[in-house]
Amino acid sequence: MTTVPDPLVPEATMRAVVLHDVGDLRVDELAVPEPGPGEVLIRVGVCGVCGSDATEFGRSLVLAAPPVALGHELAGTVAAVGPGVTDLEVGATVVSGAGISCGECKPCRQGRTNLCRSYSTIGFHHDGGLAGYVISPAAITFDASDSGLPLDTLGLTQPMAIAVHAVRRSGLAAGMDAVVIGVGGIGAFITVAAAATGARVLVVDLNDDRLELAKRLGAAETLKGGTASLAERIEELGMDIDVFFEVSGSAPGLASVLDAAKPGATIVPVGVQRGEPALPLGRWTLSEYTIIGTVAHVYRTDFPEAVRLLGTRPDWSDIASEVIPLDTVGEDALQPLLEGRSTQIKTLVDPWIAEPRPAVHTRS
Repeated sequence: MTTVPDPLVPEATMRAVVLHDVGDLRVDELAVPEPGPGEVLIRVGVCGVCGSDATEFGRSLVLAAPPVALGHELAGTVAAVGPGVTDLEVGATVVSGAGISCGECKPCRQGRTNLCRSYSTIGFHHDGGLAGYVISPAAITFDASDSGLPLDTLGLTQPMAIAVHAVRRSGLAAGMDAVVIGVGGIGAFITVAAAATGARVLVVDLNDDRLELAKRLGAAETLKGGTASLAERIEELGMDIDVFFEVSGSAPGLASVLDAAKPGATIVPVGVQRGEPALPLGRWTLSEYTIIGTVAHVYRTDFPEAVRLLGTRPDWSDIASEVIPLDTVGEDALQPLLEGRSTQIKTLVDPWIAEPRPAVHTRS
């Protein structure tokens, strides 16, 4: 194992936000792990918190295998490299893809590593980035040293990669029209990725501030939910929607898509619907809809593009303006997400601070 002198690995222990059971979240003292063959030890600079973390904490254990340190949206600095790692150096600025695949099963051989038959994730199955240090396979650790992006911005890479993957799956391209429903923790990034294709994007949300944000992120048009039907707004704008991204996961959101979609449209239900929505399969068949599922990201193709897109805006403070410490993750991040009252699109956590600080998005 190759390491660096202090301060990258100053002590033998670290603090981590550990999920022990539903509703049982603790800041524990853990040993700093050592990287094995093909792994790197990352000194975490920042880690994002997402809706999946909140669901595991507050509702049910679907993904997590407790006790486990949460956090899968992490960026930091390589503090040590394990045997066999030759393409990452100590001191490199990196982002972990978090999703671990076997590389051998049929989906992996097809390049669909997010569908690996033995898929596991840092932050749910393995200790994650809401900690001072985290182990990441070198094969899914992206060297972002040359990007010039600060760690707080790079902490947005994983949700941006999810958006890149959804847009890539949809086939959206320049000259097409698209709808994005919901400008939240993924919808905001889908707006960026969709607009980056050259498509004309209409964004729907219930919140005026988020609609203004959508315009800054590249939306050509907006609609405040409840003021007019989506179908009416599309007709008013003279758009002919090729792709619908339903990101809210709400029944009304999906219903509005089905009401507005013309024959031949592609529908991408990014948000996971709760319950069992009625599916008009006969209409889907006769309208020849293309229904696209999308989950996580493919590290090899989606991560480099995510970092590139993060470099296209000078400031991401309208997405993540404040960074919080480990001690307040439950009350200031997970609980607000569960209750739908988050004040930021994305909440970032710095494991090395004791008080909140402004996010830094200024490029070096």
